[in-house]
Amino acid sequence: MFVVDTNILLYAADRDAPGHGTCRELLLQWRQQPTPWYLTWGIVYEFIRVATHPNVFRQPFSPADAWQFIRALLASPNLRVLAETPRHSKLLGQIIEQTPSVRGNLVFDVHTVVLMREHGLRVIYTHDADFNRFPDLQVVDPL
Repeated sequence: MFVVDTNILLYAADRDAPGHGTCRELLLQWRQQPTPWYLTWGIVYEFIRVATHPNVFRQPFSPADAWQFIRALLASPNLRVLAETPRHSKLLGQIIEQTPSVRGNLVFDVHTVVLMREHGLRVIYTHDADFNRFPDLQVVDPL
């Protein structure tokens, strides 16, 4: 069981991305596997934000096309979307105490890490090296 970060989804969706083939194949495998895999709603929103941004994609998705990509993933029988539990604020406080460098863009990653802790997940597929700052995570970079 693992979380898939935004950048893996973006590489899978962007035919011009250098890691497109690898990430697309991984998504196809995960959609067919019998064990659960996970996203967060924040990752979903970030995918839509970046995929539709004209300064990021040479040919940005329309909002409808970005949502269609996500809808196709959500139709995967074993994909789950993580949500906050009553323990969220306690775990957020712990992570902020353990990782004093949490600020700026890293705050979005902290939200993902807190959700992972809440649900007992330790593995994240990402091309974002910032996740290596959290010692209890196993970061898998397929690229």
